[in-house]
Amino acid sequence: MVRSAAVTRLTEEDLSSIADNLNAYDSELFAKTGCSLRGVACRAAGVPEDVIRNILKNFLIGVIPISGGQGVIPGFCNAVAGIVSHLGCNAFITQTLDVAGLAEAFEKKADIIMLADDQRFIALNTANRQVADNAIATARGFVAGLGLMAGDLNQKKVLVIGCGPVGRWATEELVKMGVSVCIYDINPARSMALAGAIRQSFNTRIQIAEELERSLVTHRLIIDASPATDIIQAHHITAGSYISAPGVPIGLDRKARLKIGNRLLHDTLQIGAATMVISAIKSQR
Repeated sequence: MVRSAAVTRLTEEDLSSIADNLNAYDSELFAKTGCSLRGVACRAAGVPEDVIRNILKNFLIGVIPISGGQGVIPGFCNAVAGIVSHLGCNAFITQTLDVAGLAEAFEKKADIIMLADDQRFIALNTANRQVADNAIATARGFVAGLGLMAGDLNQKKVLVIGCGPVGRWATEELVKMGVSVCIYDINPARSMALAGAIRQSFNTRIQIAEELERSLVTHRLIIDASPATDIIQAHHITAGSYISAPGVPIGLDRKARLKIGNRLLHDTLQIGAATMVISAIKSQR
């Protein structure tokens, strides 16, 4: 599977241990949010976990390696298939690539097909032709995770760093929840474009931060959807800080990560991929 807009910066090192460490990951996630990976994904997809738990085993999911673009990332398909199996579904990686892999997945009667190229990472429901996109799923998953860590986000103030696809969808999700959102991007034109889109779609104005430093000091709840490193430092962290960080690599420096402890939510693939699967299954129900 190749690099998509959502996984561009992932490396073999990022992915190599994911499938083998999902039980430990679940324990850490539960300590932070009170939910397992499946629970966070269900919250993000808007479906009760007890409703979907018993039907997961009925879904067969095919993961297709794609060789175009910048090439296959070693370990990506294994990580995705491991996450799918951990949720309770049946998963397989096609033995063939690209179009042949797509044909193989259909011939094996996959209910959902997961594949990525340089532009998108999707889960395609073969029964109803609905598509779950990784950027949207990742945004919803990390917004849900922030809410689980920090409590009800309604009427709270949240800073979103980065106005790319994940930052955009996270902002939309927060606005729908009644959150007071402030956005920042190193490119001011991107911030202005997102604010304009929100105003047009939701008839709501959001704040644009002109200086990241000042916004980091004044906001306790943060979505870090930026690929920048070391932009959040220890002096930005207070006892009330909660950070949900889908950005890769992570934006907190080492001292900030130590200081915030269990009030930081970050992973390279798990929450986004799990939310894609649950969203695709929900669409069929």
